[in-house]
Amino acid sequence: MKPETVIVNAGRDPEANHGIVNPPVYHASTVLFETLAALNGASGKDYRQVVYGRYGTPTTFALQEAMAALEGGDWAITCGSGKAAIATVLLAFLKAGDHVLITDSAYQPTRSLATGMLERFGVETTFYDPLIGAGIADLIQDNTRIVYTESPGSITFEIQDLPAIAEAAHARDAIVVCDNTWGAGYFYRPLTLGADISIQAATKYIVGHSDAMLGVATAREKHMDRLWHAFTTLGNNVGPDDAYLGQRGLRTLAVRLDRHHENAMKVATWLSERPDVIRVLHPALPDHPGHDIWRRDFTGASGLFGVEIKAADDDALAAMLDGLELFGMGYSWGGYESLIVPCDLSRARAVTPWQQEGLLLRLHVGLEDPDDLIADLDAGFRRLAAAA
Repeated sequence: MKPETVIVNAGRDPEANHGIVNPPVYHASTVLFETLAALNGASGKDYRQVVYGRYGTPTTFALQEAMAALEGGDWAITCGSGKAAIATVLLAFLKAGDHVLITDSAYQPTRSLATGMLERFGVETTFYDPLIGAGIADLIQDNTRIVYTESPGSITFEIQDLPAIAEAAHARDAIVVCDNTWGAGYFYRPLTLGADISIQAATKYIVGHSDAMLGVATAREKHMDRLWHAFTTLGNNVGPDDAYLGQRGLRTLAVRLDRHHENAMKVATWLSERPDVIRVLHPALPDHPGHDIWRRDFTGASGLFGVEIKAADDDALAAMLDGLELFGMGYSWGGYESLIVPCDLSRARAVTPWQQEGLLLRLHVGLEDPDDLIADLDAGFRRLAAAA
């Protein structure tokens, strides 16, 4: 089936729920068993078995099944946030004395997890150039257990050559993890390109309405036992209402992302033609690093991208941003609304120093009319120029 059909149908079983279209919401901690034999057989090792609320219920199982179908995996875990999903995956496969390779363009909380908790636990991290491709083979050590990718990269949006990285990693028995939040399993499917585990901060596009925290990690069957053990050990489960909101958002993922793509391309193209813009960081633009790989591996582009504008002082930047009517300032992204935040990469790179002349802004283009968004930004640029 095509992704649009999977998104609408996966994880639903109306016949098992009195014909009800949406999977029900189970608020549960205790699960009762009718016999001692049934109680003794409920080990919690079967990740599709209702045993205890923390292990999951039909509500979370429905979302896990749907996400696995979307990503092309065998099963998924659902956590209370994207960072919780990232931590669960890393802790599932790393131990003291191990080594992990992480792209230098990774999401900042991933970096802080590696340089904080993992370092204290005796795990060594090496950050690598996101555009390294097959050259990753030169960095893989005998104790490298994970090669962690994120495509496109956080803030700077480099596109990684995942098939080449996966081939090199698998040749040395390392597993490949990909942060797939930007592509959301709709525009990008890392498991079909060689990754072993795909992670999403499903708070973003899966939920899609800025009203729930959710993380998902989807894996092949051979990795599920270790992932499930870490998930249940850490207790990183998601609440039933947030799981329901993830299911609800998932059903409209295709139409929303197609609109995000269309709107963001129009805004990005308009920005790229402005004299007060130095460059636009958008994977679908021909001059973007890794654009050819994006065309090969992706089927579209989401609403998140960056723009570097000419330098201005804090007062001028405040004049521009404070007066925006449609672009809100706030963290996270992936909802229906447009967002804009300034970014500071001075401490966010270890091996690929970031060079910029002006100010870097991150935009999430929402579902508003793009002409209205352009008018809002245009007025902002005029305020910026007046205050400079």
